[in-house]
Amino acid sequence: MTEKLIIFDTTLRDGEQSPGASMNTAEKLRLATQLEKLGVDVIEAGFPAASQGDFEAVSQIAAKLKNCEIAALARTSKSDLDCAWRAIAHAAKPRIHTFIATSDIHMKYKLNMSREEVIKTAMEGVRYAKSFTENVEFSAEDGSRSDRDFLCQVFAAAISVGATTINLPDTVGYAIPEEFANLVRYVIAHTPNIEKAILSVHCHNDLGLAAANTLAAVCAGARQVEVTVNGIGERAGNTSMEEVVMSIHTRPNLFPVQARVDTTLIHPTSRLVSMITGIMVQPNKAIVGANAFAHEAGIHQDGVLKNPMTYEIMRPETIGLSSNKLILGKHSGRHALRSHLKEMGYELSDEELQLIFTKFKELADKKKHVMDEDLEALVTEGILRTADIFRLEYLHVSSGTTIHPVASVKMSINGRSAESTAYGNGPIDATFNTIAKLTGTQSELLRFSIAALTGGTDAQGEVTVRLGENGLIAIGRGADSDIITASAKAYINGLNRLEYLKAHPFTASEVL
Repeated sequence: MTEKLIIFDTTLRDGEQSPGASMNTAEKLRLATQLEKLGVDVIEAGFPAASQGDFEAVSQIAAKLKNCEIAALARTSKSDLDCAWRAIAHAAKPRIHTFIATSDIHMKYKLNMSREEVIKTAMEGVRYAKSFTENVEFSAEDGSRSDRDFLCQVFAAAISVGATTINLPDTVGYAIPEEFANLVRYVIAHTPNIEKAILSVHCHNDLGLAAANTLAAVCAGARQVEVTVNGIGERAGNTSMEEVVMSIHTRPNLFPVQARVDTTLIHPTSRLVSMITGIMVQPNKAIVGANAFAHEAGIHQDGVLKNPMTYEIMRPETIGLSSNKLILGKHSGRHALRSHLKEMGYELSDEELQLIFTKFKELADKKKHVMDEDLEALVTEGILRTADIFRLEYLHVSSGTTIHPVASVKMSINGRSAESTAYGNGPIDATFNTIAKLTGTQSELLRFSIAALTGGTDAQGEVTVRLGENGLIAIGRGADSDIITASAKAYINGLNRLEYLKAHPFTASEVL
């Protein structure tokens, strides 16, 4: 019999722990709305006790979404649990997710607690969470490296005081599929009251095995998987939502479960996550990479033309990637733009539509066709970043083989205009030097990359930068038909993200 697989999406919580992947509240709300539309069952909206910004984002998401369960992460302390509940108390379907480490190395060096103390603390935390809501999840941090019998004792104790979901994390990505599946079977067989709770798994990708471990766990009896869009997350990332969902969708005969995710929204959701976080999807990424459905070899091309199934185990349309896109141009009106944006998942107010329509017309004058990727860039930059401290107003650059590159920049800084000029080794270096001079920032440029949003020589350039300052890392992204302008936008976006991180420090240690 086919059972339901619960998709627990932690893009907004664990995914945001990717270095530099900070999101403001508007961006989190937009992504949460898309995740609900995608059909995930649970959205882990954040870690409310980590910062005031996280608390506010979780609270707003809990107020807005009605169809998904909204989970808030908390350590087992009462202060954490109180904070988590305040953030989600008004949610239609709230869940508290609490955790404590159970591996010997974590208990000794991080917690300085005995096994008995860990069991007692876990029970107290779950019992207190249960006083707020019936929907309580308990996680054993570093579960894959924990003693098996002790792990079962902790789970049994958590279930006995009200945990309805127990989560087995491979926190450091150490497990191997067969080993992890055996651990899941052992937990099911040796946890006396296991039938009273759903067993979940949460895997990391340090050895590139997160999706494989998760799928092995599903076959072994896990019925909830904790995933992120594009597999983003701390270190090497988390289990990729799209890889798990499409593996089950493509090979249903091998898995005793079904997920309710709308697969046709996978690609647009992937793109939205990339646009918001500034983390580009590698071209050869499974399912959502640019090359996932590209065929270069002549034999492959010939086969696909005769029958796509010769070399395609999935149809591009299945994940929402269609070549038959409505193309907008400079003659398209507001109604067409609003209609198409709505199809893409953007519900804009009249004021927001007017702002995007103006920018759309400006872009349409520069390039013949405006594609979905172009519109996503306009919405991301025009709507979701309205609270930025630094904004670009004007840029002029002089450069050439016989000219010392110089950039003149005018910016809005906390609502006040400022302008300056600076030289550099090249036009982009001059631009960055001027922006740094205006903002008074001391960030270090750690990475700089350029890609085209669409095909064609008139495509918008998408620039991604990675900035570091005093131990903080932020990723900035910008798009424009002029690559120097795109670079300036990316740099300013990165500086704004650094300012956000300074104002909303993440106070909790690495979790799950």
